[in-house]
Amino acid sequence: MLAPRVPLVAGPSSSHDTASGPAVLLCLAGMKPPASHVDLLDRPLFAHLATVTAGGAPLVNPMWFLWDADAELVRMTHTNNRHNYRYLLREPRVALSIADPDDQYRYLQLRGVVDAIDPDPTGGFFQVLARRYRGVAPQEVPDRDVRVVLSIRPTAFKAR
Repeated sequence: MLAPRVPLVAGPSSSHDTASGPAVLLCLAGMKPPASHVDLLDRPLFAHLATVTAGGAPLVNPMWFLWDADAELVRMTHTNNRHNYRYLLREPRVALSIADPDDQYRYLQLRGVVDAIDPDPTGGFFQVLARRYRGVAPQEVPDRDVRVVLSIRPTAFKAR
C-alpha cells in the first residue's frame, strides 16, 4: 500500500448544468462509474493523467490504462525512474480524463488516489496494455527492470 486510503464521506450525487449540457459528479464510497460512460473505460482510449509536480504545478500525460471493474481500480504501467513517478510518491491524488473520440464533448473524469504501486519486473502488465492498445505485445520489454503497475482507486467520477 502506497499511502493510507483517503477517507471518503458518502453523500448525495450532485448535478450541475453547464452551457454544454449536464455534468454529473458522483462522490460515494465504493465508486462505480456511471453506466452511461463505462464504454469509455472498456475501450482502448487514452486517459490523460493529471499529477502535481514538486513545485505545485499541474502536469498531464496521455497514458494507457485498464479498468478492473471487479476491483474498481484503474491500472496503469509506469517506470520508477521518471519525475512523474516521484510526484506520485509525494502526492498520490490524481485525476484522469477520457474523451470519447466519436463525440469530444462526451467525456469521463475520474478523481482518485494511487492506492498501490507494484513492481512489474517482467513487464507483464506493459505487455497486457500493448496488446490492448496495439494488438500485439513486444517479446521483451527493454525497461522491465524499472516497470511498475499503478493502481488508482476512484474517489469521484464526473460524466458529461
